[in-house]
Amino acid sequence: MTNTKQTQSASESIKVRPTHRITFARIIGKDENGNDKLGPAREIGAIWPRKNGKKGGILKLDHVPAELALHQGVIFTLPVDPNYQPKLV
Repeated sequence: MTNTKQTQSASESIKVRPTHRITFARIIGKDENGNDKLGPAREIGAIWPRKNGKKGGILKLDHVPAELALHQGVIFTLPVDPNYQPKLV
């Protein structure tokens, strides 16, 4: 027997998507002008909307790069396209 509350929660979680993806790029050196050169960015987390129309979002990091604490990289926030539909394989 399926609990109605569990079914609603499962269907609601499918509809809720992050508003932003969080990526981190490590500083890998300097360019000819002395500016930081960044390595490839990799996704480390996401920002999820708050419930009940509250402002702001909840930051969830799946990975915390060691370089972050050492100020050796940059964090980027990238908005998620609300119309994006992932292809199921």
